[in-house]
Amino acid sequence: MTINKFDYLYRKLLLTKYFVNGWGDPEKLKSLFQFRKIIIDRDSCYKLVSSDYPVKIVKKKEDTDSITLEGVFESPFSYYLPDIVPKESHLAHFQVILPKKWPTKNVKPICLHMAGTGDQYYWRRRTILANPLVKEAGIGSIILENPFYGKRKPINQVRSILCNVSDIFVMGGCLILESLVLFHWCERQGFGPIGVTGLSMGGHMASLAAASWPKPIVLVPCLSGTTASGVFTEGAISCAIDWDLLENQYKSNSVYKNEVVNMNNKVNKLYNEFNAGKQFIKDISAESHLNMQSNLMFDNLKNDKTSLNTFHSQKLNTLKSTNSFDNIKDLTIEESNELQIKKDLKLLKHMMRFFNKQSKSQDLNLEALSFMRGIMDECTHLKNFKSPVDIDLIIAVCAKHDGYVPQNNMDKFEDIWPGTEVRYVDTGHVIAFLLHRNTFKTAIIDAFQRAQKKYYDKHF
Repeated sequence: MTINKFDYLYRKLLLTKYFVNGWGDPEKLKSLFQFRKIIIDRDSCYKLVSSDYPVKIVKKKEDTDSITLEGVFESPFSYYLPDIVPKESHLAHFQVILPKKWPTKNVKPICLHMAGTGDQYYWRRRTILANPLVKEAGIGSIILENPFYGKRKPINQVRSILCNVSDIFVMGGCLILESLVLFHWCERQGFGPIGVTGLSMGGHMASLAAASWPKPIVLVPCLSGTTASGVFTEGAISCAIDWDLLENQYKSNSVYKNEVVNMNNKVNKLYNEFNAGKQFIKDISAESHLNMQSNLMFDNLKNDKTSLNTFHSQKLNTLKSTNSFDNIKDLTIEESNELQIKKDLKLLKHMMRFFNKQSKSQDLNLEALSFMRGIMDECTHLKNFKSPVDIDLIIAVCAKHDGYVPQNNMDKFEDIWPGTEVRYVDTGHVIAFLLHRNTFKTAIIDAFQRAQKKYYDKHF
């Protein structure tokens, strides 16, 4: 069994299906893609979040060698598109782990950790990376709860399985703007260098966040790629998508159907449907008026912040202060890793039992699949975003045989952002997550050391 098959079988044995409700409300998709034109440009995106954006710290806990904070703020995305973001996701929750004593005077490195697929609450990122980083390298961490996950999970959603394709774009938009809020907050607290990282989907979200920040920032994307299109159309997750449902909705709804030029030649037809996905977004983005509450108020936000600050004050004052520190599990890193490996080995035994080399080929409904690839490339491909300000501060970690994020047909980091350092692990996605955590940690530490040497050491 190859490593790629391991990734596919691991996903298959989870049994859950993605996008069970289909593409999502077509009108909401239109609004999302209109707003995307603003977010994808770093200059206009940066204006959406003020440097003094309200953030509230609601809890504080001190341990022997670290301090843990918990905070909340209203997601800026929910202000601009309140009817598109689920009400449960409007309030962003985050946890901060800081060393009691910083190793270097006047240097307070801190890293934002984005969630990977299914990574709900804080404990996994805290155990795998945040705690080791603060103890071994004196690097603080911010762990942001993902929209649609944990405390921010919609009531009709099962676990972390997104109901609509549109939820991916809502999630990404929320995280880009929320990262700007936290980067501003870090600057106000005197933290720096600032960095961002994540595993799998979290790595891609980290890349989008770094591309949206107009200042040098450490970026360490792990087990991610340069676009999400292959993840959903070629990778292991593609097997967990109801393509029949997407195909039927795609053909029956004029919003999609009218974008496709029917052609007899199958190859040309699929090519046009791929481009239709891309053009669908471009056409919407070109519309001159956006029907949104606040009319993209960033144009006048520079002169009048009263309405926004009032909005946030009202939201934060309604927050019920709950002691979420009760959920912190005091497991050592070794104990947590051992527990997780035992669970994965148990799952592997089940996988081997059900493994069938003669798996039946399935009709993936290539029209919907091609359209999916088009919209994903247009919305998530890094080549559509500006490169981070300082490429020297990027270290990507990729798996050579990744079944979740297929590397074969994907543009490489070093091609999209020339000068990027890429470190490869000779394994698949799941095994890399289990056995190469030190590789991720080392890459983060190395990138922060570069930032400190380049921007801090010469000044202090």
